[in-house]
Amino acid sequence: MTKATSQKITAFEDVWNSIANFQLAALLGWQDVAQRYRRSNVGAFWLTINMGVLIGALGLVFGTIFNTPMSEFLPFICVGLIVWGYYSQLVNEGCASFIANSETMLQLPIPFFTYVLRTWWRNTIILAHNLVIFPIVLLIFGRFVTFYALLAIPGFFFVSLNLLWMMIILAVLCTRYRDLTQIIQNIMQVGMYVTPIMWQPDRLPGGARSRLMLDFNPFYHLVSVIRDPLLGGTGSLLNWFAVIAMAIIGWLIALVFLNRYRSRITYWL
Repeated sequence: MTKATSQKITAFEDVWNSIANFQLAALLGWQDVAQRYRRSNVGAFWLTINMGVLIGALGLVFGTIFNTPMSEFLPFICVGLIVWGYYSQLVNEGCASFIANSETMLQLPIPFFTYVLRTWWRNTIILAHNLVIFPIVLLIFGRFVTFYALLAIPGFFFVSLNLLWMMIILAVLCTRYRDLTQIIQNIMQVGMYVTPIMWQPDRLPGGARSRLMLDFNPFYHLVSVIRDPLLGGTGSLLNWFAVIAMAIIGWLIALVFLNRYRSRITYWL
């Protein structure tokens, strides 16, 4: 794609054209998963097996440490680890969305957002595989999802909106500054420990400091709007307000950001 061609298309048009031709991103994402496990009999379910082992091990260890009944803690950590793995993988792979597709980007006039959607769809397929673990965990303890689980659908929608704008910004920044990818990976590793994934929010000591650690943690809200409905809750109003507000503000920033630097991306590859 030439510089002249890039300048003719705005960021909004780029995103709109990518969504209108989503089948291209979906096909590429599906091929990524199929190619990775082409000669495997189990396929992508190897990731599910690995995730299941991790959930069982960490659930046993941390459930014992926190002296929490397994029937309560294991479903909690199950959803938390599955969702966090999805978020972490999207953010980390989102950093390389343009770099990993540099040859195609330099040769074909495909909207840039298509490559971000490709990464999102590939990891969403893997998420669907891993979610198989959750109903199995519930059945082990004789529990079932409630009607509130339907709230996880709009929760996933708003979460995806937030992750996509994060991926756009990170893809541009990491194309320009390659070392930033390692920094983001370290941030996500730390983020797992400050977000209630392996520990429950109600286990925190009382006080304003503990509350602030949750309220100002964006990933806490992104996890809660999916995890809480699946566990029989609704998520707090603050959780829903935060993810919706972040989606609106984040997309405005991402579109301005992409619109400003879109014509330079191919020169940075």
